[in-house]
Amino acid sequence: MTNISSLGPGDSVESFYLVKRAQDGVTQQGKPYMTLILSDKTGELDSKLWTVTPEEIEALKAADLVKVRGEVINYRGNNQMKILQIRPATEEDGLVIQDFMVEAPIDADELYDRIFDYSLKITNANLQRITRGLLTKYKKEFSTFPAAMTNHHDFVSGLAYHVYTMLKLGESLCDIYPTLDRNLLYAGIILHDIGKVKELSGALNTSYTVEGNLIGHIVIATEEINEIARELDLEGEEILLLKHVILAHHGKLEYGSPKEPMLPEAEMLNFIDNIDARMMMMNKHIEQIKPGEFTRRIFPLDGRMFYRREEE
Repeated sequence: MTNISSLGPGDSVESFYLVKRAQDGVTQQGKPYMTLILSDKTGELDSKLWTVTPEEIEALKAADLVKVRGEVINYRGNNQMKILQIRPATEEDGLVIQDFMVEAPIDADELYDRIFDYSLKITNANLQRITRGLLTKYKKEFSTFPAAMTNHHDFVSGLAYHVYTMLKLGESLCDIYPTLDRNLLYAGIILHDIGKVKELSGALNTSYTVEGNLIGHIVIATEEINEIARELDLEGEEILLLKHVILAHHGKLEYGSPKEPMLPEAEMLNFIDNIDARMMMMNKHIEQIKPGEFTRRIFPLDGRMFYRREEE
């Protein structure tokens, strides 16, 4: 097998890869084609299949692993593969899907336990019961789902890893700024993306669900808080404040927040979320280039390129 990170323009490829995303389209001439984001543990590769039948489209959308033969070209400064042949992998190929999947650097069960330990540090009874209740309800999904389809923490257990690193940031900020309500900030960090267990389809061939497209994870999370508060017969201002920090965690209306931050903890949650997401995006792209090179322009980071300094 050929690692994606080792490929460059002019290379011929014949290898197995994971289908991270598969989408069909139509050319200007009205002919169907497919865009596949293929991946392995070393990176991702935008790939185009220009000749495809409706039956092949359905088969490839359902495929987890594929065998491809193709040629790598430079397209607008990025590697892209022109697929010449492709087929879904079969049991006879003897592949293990986990060998192709990027995972968080900490085991999923360990991540969950560490996050659950933080929930036990919440001394407000209502906030702790809500946080523990939702962590327990969605343990499997929370432990394994990515945090996004693309851009940041888009790997197995990415959601839990994102929350864990945010908790460490939040803990430090509470030590520096003792006026912050540690209970509210911890609960907000743990639950800010809990709606993604319904917004996204899972860790493999991730897509948005119908509920995710129509409602989105911020509103889903707020609904989940309302539901569990009713089930546990909980009331109190802290529940209202928790819903606010969730609703405001994207910071601005134009970024998808129904409300802008009106509490210090909501402001901090927005900053912590941004710090962790941006660092993950920068590291992800910098790791894919050699020292002395620049990354491609990264759209979510204002279209900027980033430089990988020479090794010390």
